[in-house]
Amino acid sequence: METRLIQIGNSRGIRIPKTLVEAARLDAPLRLRVVDSGLLIERVNDPRAGWADAARELADRGHDGLLDDPVPTAFDESEWEWK
Repeated sequence: METRLIQIGNSRGIRIPKTLVEAARLDAPLRLRVVDSGLLIERVNDPRAGWADAARELADRGHDGLLDDPVPTAFDESEWEWK
């Protein structure tokens, strides 16, 4: 597909057809990068996307505990109180 730059205020832009936006799953936010062949538009992936659902699923299966047994430290073995 070919397109042209259009004037948008003091900037320039392109119109991206809805079918391409949907096919590329381009929902906000987006990242723009200059590459050798032009400009790359890509989704910004949330590194923690899906964590809440995964944690819920683990809890439902009873796998939401600690991986290792707690190891007491000197702090745990001494007398202390909140002030």
